[in-house]
Amino acid sequence: MTEVSVLMPKLYWEDFQLGAVAVYGPRLVTREEIVAFAAEFDPQPMHLDEAAASATMLGGLAASGWHICCLLMRMLTDGFVLNSSSMGAPGVEEVRWLKPLRPGTRIRVRSTVLETRASKSRPDMGLVKMLHEMLDEADTVLATLTSTAMMGRKPGARP
Repeated sequence: MTEVSVLMPKLYWEDFQLGAVAVYGPRLVTREEIVAFAAEFDPQPMHLDEAAASATMLGGLAASGWHICCLLMRMLTDGFVLNSSSMGAPGVEEVRWLKPLRPGTRIRVRSTVLETRASKSRPDMGLVKMLHEMLDEADTVLATLTSTAMMGRKPGARP
């Protein structure tokens, strides 16, 4: 018989406090991954080819905004989601792409808790509204994403 180990999540709804900030990363974004993502999912010239990209308003090769969202999600997943009681999210409220993400940039994600509230219909769940900012090495904000996560409550927690 094989023994199966189940890890209990370390982060529950109660662990997210208004104003709390966490930083995840860094991660180096390469030219190869920018082009590969674009070739598969967003084959616009500014994401595929340096010469074509230099003639666009971006002024050079840059990651697709959708690639930025995927990178952000990966960093959040590695940073806390997989070690939490996450129950998913009802959606994204807002995404803003503010500056181009260039090849060779080392990015981080800064997440700030904007609001927490217990679910009225599900006593085992709470909601955490967060602002996620993608930053480069100079702390320039490249993109923002605001969303609400559905988080499980601590076992035995009472509403």
